[in-house]
Amino acid sequence: MSETVNTADIVTAEIADGIAWVRFNRPEKRNAMSPALNRRMREVLDELEFRADVGVLVLTGEGSAFTAGMDLKEYFRETEAKGLAGVRQSQRESYGWWRRLRWYQKPTIAMVNGWCFGGGYGPLFACDLAFAADEAKFGLSEINWGILPGGGATKVAVELMPFRQAMYHAMLGEPIDGKKAAEWGLVNESLPLERLKERVTEVAKVLLAKNPVALKATKDAVRRVGIMAYDEAEDYLVRAQEAANSFDNEGRKEGIRQFIDEKAYKPGLGAYDKARTQG
Repeated sequence: MSETVNTADIVTAEIADGIAWVRFNRPEKRNAMSPALNRRMREVLDELEFRADVGVLVLTGEGSAFTAGMDLKEYFRETEAKGLAGVRQSQRESYGWWRRLRWYQKPTIAMVNGWCFGGGYGPLFACDLAFAADEAKFGLSEINWGILPGGGATKVAVELMPFRQAMYHAMLGEPIDGKKAAEWGLVNESLPLERLKERVTEVAKVLLAKNPVALKATKDAVRRVGIMAYDEAEDYLVRAQEAANSFDNEGRKEGIRQFIDEKAYKPGLGAYDKARTQG
């Protein structure tokens, strides 16, 4: 069963079997992100984050693009004409929802069905996992029109790719396909476009079977510990587990019970049945 969420046309959302399929919907502009789209995306994230019927959020685009990045006319020229106040507002609106997505309550997957350029690296990195079509195109094209890859795009390149690839990618402005993006670490996997949604659905279903409190704690931990020294990370992870236990101590105990007492599953091969409780 699926439900179409009431959103403005510029962003669409559909919930089906626990998965929220959120789509940039400006196909005539290759889903370029305008100030209006950025504002609407923040609202959609708010609407979906704590819905009981949403366990995983998938972000993708309508038509032939994921997103071509920032709308050069609306995001740059028109906001710059409003002076510093206009520029800062547009930056807050875009960076704000990307930041929100990085720390989202539910697991998130970027399904890169086509073009992913420039500012598109913000939501790409914000999602926990990313899968791309072989036919997709990735690029930091800013150098081709005289600016550096801003809006966090340079940081994303350095964060996800080895140094030499990141430097080449940013300085030459040449697009790469999905296969190369997977090889360089921009996405988890690349596969033919006709198989992309099937694979993303498969991964989403695996996530839906996991303990949601543990998933949130895990995704936050992976993002946090990368910049910590080992001792700091060790302490953070102890505290994070204790905090997670305070939200769902029974879930943890149920998983241990099913393994030790019932021998109903093997943790190394799959998740415990979170639909079951003792008694």
